[in-house]
Amino acid sequence: MDKLVISGGLPLRGTVEISGAKNAALPILVGTVLTGAKCTIENVPDILDVDLTLEILEKMGARIVRRHNTVEIDTADVRPGTSPSDLVCKMRGSTYLIGAELGRFLYAKVGSSGGCDFGARPIDQHIKGFEALGASVDARGYFVEAKAEKLVGREIYFDLVSVGATINAILASVFAEGVTVLENAAREPHVVDLANFLNACGANVVGAGTDTIKIKGVKQLHGATYAIIPDMIEAGTYMFAAAATHGRVKINNVIPKHLDSISAKLSEMGVAVEELDDAIIVDATGPLAAINVKTRPYPGFPTDMHPQMTALLCFATGTGRVTEDVYDNRFRYVEELRKTGANIAVSGKTATVEGCGGEGLVGAPMKSVDLRGGAAMVIMGLAVSGRTEITEIHTIERGYNDIVRKLTALGADIRKIAY
Repeated sequence: MDKLVISGGLPLRGTVEISGAKNAALPILVGTVLTGAKCTIENVPDILDVDLTLEILEKMGARIVRRHNTVEIDTADVRPGTSPSDLVCKMRGSTYLIGAELGRFLYAKVGSSGGCDFGARPIDQHIKGFEALGASVDARGYFVEAKAEKLVGREIYFDLVSVGATINAILASVFAEGVTVLENAAREPHVVDLANFLNACGANVVGAGTDTIKIKGVKQLHGATYAIIPDMIEAGTYMFAAAATHGRVKINNVIPKHLDSISAKLSEMGVAVEELDDAIIVDATGPLAAINVKTRPYPGFPTDMHPQMTALLCFATGTGRVTEDVYDNRFRYVEELRKTGANIAVSGKTATVEGCGGEGLVGAPMKSVDLRGGAAMVIMGLAVSGRTEITEIHTIERGYNDIVRKLTALGADIRKIAY
């Protein structure tokens, strides 16, 4: 097993390159199943969740060649209902297999998905979409099984904004007869990226990025070459790390518009944020002011930046609050952050942070409980004085490409060692 060892207190300085977006890569890679052809996907992040997705697809019959950040994938021989349940259960994104299999084969059987534990994460809105298109769905046991004689476009209104349900409905409706209209759809950039990929393959998806998406069914798709968008959450994490360490970092290969809510909160805290065409400069040489944050679906403040914000508020002065409005339970990381001396109290869906400007906070042993909680622990370790050790780092490596090398290049004292 491996752990991260960080000697903190050093300001981050320099330039970091952001990798392709995890949250776009997973549905796009699964979406290649719909083409039944050869696709070349570029800017694919080298992370564990991508490794797992490709392994699942390969075991389903896909032929895959991976060269650095490019994946060539031929899904002509993929067979529905063959995804290995022991792999599917490790990742939430495996749910997208249901939409892709149902869309292409009119049949899907996929084991229960896994991923980070944030409390109840039902797929009722996914099922609502499948059934509206004409599928019968059995989700009573360990597997979700969906089948249909044909799929017909319908108007689908989601009872709540769900990225997963929106993506699955898009995947399932690409070949549906007529027009499918998704109302109250998720607007996240990775939803847009999936739509753009499918359109590059011959689909007809319009309105992605708004709360109404229309999919006109087509007869077939073809292969395409497509580059994944930059990862806004990885970028936001480095922005917060720069702020917590009072550093100055240029973050390359980003789409600044995707980072508006993150940049706005940093500016509110007193951090200078400069937007360039495809880069952002974060300059945090001054003191940090405590603020209040509430997570919301895009374009609001992202839930995937919630733990990192809690960590950052520990280095502000005054009382700050982070309210989680997307998931039921995303505060398991707080107990670990408290080991540094951080004063964080959780009540219901709100974490209250008594910021001390970083005074008195010291390195401590921590266990990464989930992907973004682990990122918050890395930020704490970088900014506090002394030595921090973080175990269970496979959770972090699920979503962060080469994090040790990137942070080292920014001047951090961080190592990955076996234990």
